[in-house]
Amino acid sequence: MTGPASVLAEEQALELLTHGTMELEGRLVDASNTTLRAEITLDGLTRRCVYKPVQGERPLWDFPDGTLAGREVSAFLVSRATGWGLVPPTILRDGPLGSGACQLWIDEPEDAESLIGFVPAYDVPEGWMPVASARDEDGDAYALAHADDPRLSRLAVLDAVINNADRKGGHVLYAADGRIHGVDHGVSFHVENKLRTVLWGWTGRPIPPESVEVLESLSAQLDGGLGEQLEEHLTLTEVQHARLRVRRLLRSRRFPQPPQDWPAVPWPPV
Repeated sequence: MTGPASVLAEEQALELLTHGTMELEGRLVDASNTTLRAEITLDGLTRRCVYKPVQGERPLWDFPDGTLAGREVSAFLVSRATGWGLVPPTILRDGPLGSGACQLWIDEPEDAESLIGFVPAYDVPEGWMPVASARDEDGDAYALAHADDPRLSRLAVLDAVINNADRKGGHVLYAADGRIHGVDHGVSFHVENKLRTVLWGWTGRPIPPESVEVLESLSAQLDGGLGEQLEEHLTLTEVQHARLRVRRLLRSRRFPQPPQDWPAVPWPPV
């Protein structure tokens, strides 16, 4: 049985990812770390997944070696706690190349309309929010911009909570059912402020009341079961800083400002 990944219920997807038999299909060559696409099968149900083995993680100067897969799982755990379903089901499991993060593959329709990108500076679409200015090789002016869309707004809140250091436009996927998904969260949950994203359009603006309610719930969960789950993948200090970030967001009730000592936009942005 095969079909669009989006039709799977979350618990069904987690069962498949946890207990299914994995067969590698190939490597995603654009990824900086070893990232493999695989088919995973359980009780006649087959879906695709993304498998990122720990042994294929490229060493980074500011993140401990061998921790990126756990950060991917932690991002899913926080996303699940929000109820927004932004991060596809993700687990840590053994695979053909050892332990690694395993995430449900999201199929994007060929005609999916991106909500983030470079647009002519003189023709920013109505309802879009400019983030940064740029020029092409001919000197024409462009704007990096994104839609003022509540789905992206929630993702921006999630990124602020997990301290995502790499929210590129290409890390936002558009499912056939209209949902969006954020992927590639290996460089998240640092104790220092490393928020780097293309979703700066709401900088300093009030966080929507619905998102404030979610943050209040998240704060309580981080003090309980969610915090304990995260401690299986992160250090105690990293979990504590996640709690502190949520509390700061609740105090200010505004989207964060770009960092002054860290590039605010990832490269390449999209």
